[in-house]
Amino acid sequence: MIIASQKKKENIAEYLLYMWQIEDLIRAYGLDIDRIQQQIIDPYNLPEAQKKSMREWYESLIDMMRSEGVEKKGHLQLNKNVLIDLTDLHLRLLKSTREPFYGAAFFKTLPYIVELRAKSGDEKVGELETCFNALYGVLLLRLQKKEIKPETLKAIEQISSFLSLLAEKYKQDKAGELKLEND
Repeated sequence: MIIASQKKKENIAEYLLYMWQIEDLIRAYGLDIDRIQQQIIDPYNLPEAQKKSMREWYESLIDMMRSEGVEKKGHLQLNKNVLIDLTDLHLRLLKSTREPFYGAAFFKTLPYIVELRAKSGDEKVGELETCFNALYGVLLLRLQKKEIKPETLKAIEQISSFLSLLAEKYKQDKAGELKLEND
C-alpha cells in the first residue's frame, strides 16, 4: 500500500508491475487475508493504525479480485485502467510533432514487441501490454533464479528504456507540463 502509492506518484510503469506482483502475491496466499496479515503485514514494524490500513487495502484488493473474477489469473480493472491511460498517452505522443524522440524510441522497440507477440501467439494483446508482460516475465525468471538469454536481456533493456520514457511523459502529463499540440 505504501510502496504502491509511492510508485504511482514516481513511476507509473513500476507501479503497474508492482500491482501485478501484488495480485500474484494475493493469489499465492489463496486470497486469505489472515495469512497475508501474518506473513506480510505483521512482520512490518509499523504502528497498529498503519497495519490496519494495510489490511484494509489488501482486503479491498481481494474483494475486487473476487468480484472481477481474477482469483486465478488476469488483472484487476484498476490495473487495466492504468494500461488504458498509458495507451492513450502513448498514442497521443506518437501523433505529436513535438515528441519525435518518443516516436523514435517506440520504433526502436517495435521489432522486439512484434517478436514477443509472435512468440506468445496472442496478437490481440496491445503493444504496451506486451512490453509489460515481457518485463514481468523476466522479473519472475529472476525471482526464480532462472537463466535469461542474452537476446532476451537486450530486448528487455530496450523495452525498459522505452517504458521509462513513457512513465516520465505520463508524470509530466499528470503535472500539466506536457504540451503535445502544436501552438
